[in-house]
Amino acid sequence: MRIDLHTHSRASDGTQTPTELVTAARAAGLDVVALTDHDTTAGWDEAAAAAPVAGVALVRGTEVSARSHGVSVHLLSYLQDPAHPALAGELARARDSRVHRARSIVERMARDVPITWQDVQEQARDAVVVGRPHIADALVALGVVPDRDAAFAHLLASSGPYHVDHYAPDAPAAVAAIRASGGVPVFAHPAADARGRIVPDRVFDELAEAGLAGLEVFHRDHSAEQRERLLRLADRLGLLVTGSSDHHGDGKVNRLGENLTRPEVLDEIVRQGTTEVVAA
Repeated sequence: MRIDLHTHSRASDGTQTPTELVTAARAAGLDVVALTDHDTTAGWDEAAAAAPVAGVALVRGTEVSARSHGVSVHLLSYLQDPAHPALAGELARARDSRVHRARSIVERMARDVPITWQDVQEQARDAVVVGRPHIADALVALGVVPDRDAAFAHLLASSGPYHVDHYAPDAPAAVAAIRASGGVPVFAHPAADARGRIVPDRVFDELAEAGLAGLEVFHRDHSAEQRERLLRLADRLGLLVTGSSDHHGDGKVNRLGENLTRPEVLDEIVRQGTTEVVAA
């Protein structure tokens, strides 16, 4: 069974609709795919309707923004109750903050680069969560940079000239909110040091104590050495190990199914979660 537990649609920063994503997952030979858009569940209903038609099972989830000791942390929440106020309130606050952040970045950038908020909105289209990837797409469309990676290398880098922070809850509180909503929290790409600062090992202990269920170990942004380190941490803390593509359609080079999760791990996530998997 081929299982990919981390993908994005146009509801956040992917380039495919939820229907297109599910259809592409089946074409890529997947049996199970998780839709985990940033800070939103807006794509769930469309993806759930498309999954049985495409013949692929759907795990509904969300990539939750958080922060730990000044470092950005992303937590994959699987199979939570989307209406539970503990998590829904945090997601709404994060979405609003992301929009304000994006506007502020564009205002700063417009002093030096010919870009407007309208340019960004045209790229975001039906996205519920508007963020830096949409600014990157606008910069590409305007011919300022060749692709998203180039935009994030300088203009949109966290250490770049136009950076603005956005709201994100403290990571242990985010884990607790996911658990309170009946979700299963997994730390997304926790050792992706090429993206920026990563958390020290003591944070994994803090999050495990708060209820963390697993680590996304097999991810293209992890070196062999980092994968080995994460496997040791997961073993020591009794955490599940997942593998995923972090697919964004044409927004990134990440391809569906390039890293996979074992069936027995998904079985445990289903056991711990609240929302059922949508059957193929």
